[in-house]
Amino acid sequence: MRTEYHQELAELGTSLTQLCDLAATLIGHATRALLDADLELAEQVISDYGRVTALSTTAEERAISLLALQQPVAGDLRSIVSHLQCIGEVERMGALAVHVAKIVRQRHPQHVLPADIADQCAEMGRIAVELANDARTVVASGDPDKAARLREQDDAMDELHEHLLAALLDPGWRHGAGAAVDLALLGRFYERFADHAVEIGRRVVFEATGTLPPEQGIGTY
Repeated sequence: MRTEYHQELAELGTSLTQLCDLAATLIGHATRALLDADLELAEQVISDYGRVTALSTTAEERAISLLALQQPVAGDLRSIVSHLQCIGEVERMGALAVHVAKIVRQRHPQHVLPADIADQCAEMGRIAVELANDARTVVASGDPDKAARLREQDDAMDELHEHLLAALLDPGWRHGAGAAVDLALLGRFYERFADHAVEIGRRVVFEATGTLPPEQGIGTY
C-alpha cells in the first residue's frame, strides 16, 4: 500500500510538470499567433486547452483521493495541498493563453498589434514562456531558492506592462481606441500569467519549508 501511495505522489508531481509544459506551449503559440495574425495557430491554442483541463481534472482527482484515503501528514500533506493549489494556477495560465488567442481570432485577418508595439508584446510572451518553464523546473526540483527567484522574472513582466500602459495613455497614441482596448487586455493577460507562475513558486517554497512567502496580488482572469 505504501509503495502504491508513493507512486501516486510521484504521478501527481509528473502531472503538474506536464501542465507547466502545456502552459508554456500554449502561451508561446498564442504569442506567435498574435505576432503573425495566424488564425490557424490561434485556433490550435483554443483547442489544445482541452488537454490542460483534462489533465487538471485527473490530477485534482488524484490529489483529493490521496488526501481522503491516505491521511498524509507533515511533508506529504504539504506536498499534496501545494500540488492541488498549483494545478489551479497552471490551469488559469492556460486559460490566459486562450484569451490571447481569442483576441487574435476576433481581429483576424487584421493584425492586433501596431508595428511599434509588437516587439514589446513579443518580449512579454518570451518572459511568459520562460516563467512557465521555470515553474516546471522548480516543481520538479522542489528547490525553494529557485522558486523564490520567479518573482524577479515577474518584476520584468510588470515593468513591460507598465510601459505598455504608458504608451496607451500617451496623448500621442495614434492607433485608435479599439487597439488600445485590445492591448490593455493583452497586457493584463500576460501580467496575470506571470503572477500565477510566481504563485506556483510560493507554493513550492511552502512545500519545502513549511513557510509561505508574502503574497503579491494574484487575480483570477
